[in-house]
Amino acid sequence: MQKLAIGIDIGGQSSKCGIVTQDGTILCQSVVTSLIDSFDEYLVLLADAVKDLIRKTAAQGTPVGIGIGAPNANRIDGTIRYAPNLRWARDADGKPCIVYLAARLEEVTGLHVRITNDANAAARGEHIYGVARGIDDFIMITLGTGVGSGIISNGRLVYGHDGFAGELGHVCVVQDGRQCNCGLKGCLETYASAMGVARTAREFLQNDSRDSLLRKIEPQSISSKDIYDAAVQGDELAKEIFVFTGRILGRALGDFVKFSSPQAIVLFGGLTKSREFFHDEMVKAMNDNLMQIWKNKIQILYSSLRESDAAILGASSMVW
Repeated sequence: MQKLAIGIDIGGQSSKCGIVTQDGTILCQSVVTSLIDSFDEYLVLLADAVKDLIRKTAAQGTPVGIGIGAPNANRIDGTIRYAPNLRWARDADGKPCIVYLAARLEEVTGLHVRITNDANAAARGEHIYGVARGIDDFIMITLGTGVGSGIISNGRLVYGHDGFAGELGHVCVVQDGRQCNCGLKGCLETYASAMGVARTAREFLQNDSRDSLLRKIEPQSISSKDIYDAAVQGDELAKEIFVFTGRILGRALGDFVKFSSPQAIVLFGGLTKSREFFHDEMVKAMNDNLMQIWKNKIQILYSSLRESDAAILGASSMVW
């Protein structure tokens, strides 16, 4: 009977689980909520999802381990450390803390668990199975609830001395800019994530008197999808929100290129569905922020894998 691996992609809103063959076929998937305050309760929910996947694929193979991609995950000690967007990874005072996820999940499932940063997992998946196959130098940027990144250099993930290299979502793009959940100000995540785009919309609506479809929505309820839907309908303010986002993201990408000289930058995540409204401005801003040696030379690619599959596949590949 063939060996199988379980890949888990943990996000701030939901956790996606899949059971995967060695050739990268996802046999079965499920989703559980991440919006739980108690780590113990979340652990039970996650373990039950894993056990359910194992039952459903019992006739097709035997799982040999679990790989997890999660925010602020450390592959060295199996912990999640001070993740600002995970409600269950907080102490009694509500502050982000250290959670021993790998060890605890091993206890309740009986399977060996390895974890890494969620964007690193997505980069592994894209490198092995997706649009970055054959590219040994690229940067993966995940544009979702937050902004994550995974750096592949010479065919290998860059981890740094402590396992946390590649937090490009928390590079400062606006001096003394927006407050970020990580405690810093002006982080890329506060501008180029789904949450960041919504914050931009609220600022634009407050400072611009033009009519907009977005004014029909309670400001605190506006989502990046609402902005996309308005832009599709020709709403000029919504379009300008994406242009603004593209400029900030593009300048940041230019800075990232200077660090590792990648052949390509791969963009992944829910916000990429809006790329028709920010792609051109993003590429222009990136090239305007590059030395001549890199201008018009860096490929911008979009993930070829179905949403969530990249992280599930990349996480599962750690098992083999």
